[in-house]
Amino acid sequence: MTTLGRTVVVKGELRTFDDLTLEGRMEGPVWCDGSVVLTSSAEVAGDIIARDITVFGRFTGQLVATEVIDIRAEAMVKGRVVTNRLIVDDGAHFEGRSEPQHLEAALRVAQFQQRRRDADGVGVRGGSHG
Repeated sequence: MTTLGRTVVVKGELRTFDDLTLEGRMEGPVWCDGSVVLTSSAEVAGDIIARDITVFGRFTGQLVATEVIDIRAEAMVKGRVVTNRLIVDDGAHFEGRSEPQHLEAALRVAQFQQRRRDADGVGVRGGSHG
């Protein structure tokens, strides 16, 4: 598991093969092969593409998960959510739209963008290949 602490501020692309916990601020896309958790102190603006995503903090952008997105009480999410399984707890704030029917298309677009960034040599990679 990779953790970016409360004092960490990232501007740019982040990729990891490990599960990821974000406690600080992130501006830019996040690509994760595992789970992403945004803690209550996290403030993230950008896209997150992962297996599953749990939000306790603040998020603006697009969340794409192949399994589940869980928006917990006190979390604030603004934007587009694309997954087949969405959980919104009582007390959570969700402003945007859920589009489960667009999961495959969203994944294809994300993969295309990732390949294009790879060709341009852009991005930060973390974690290890299982």
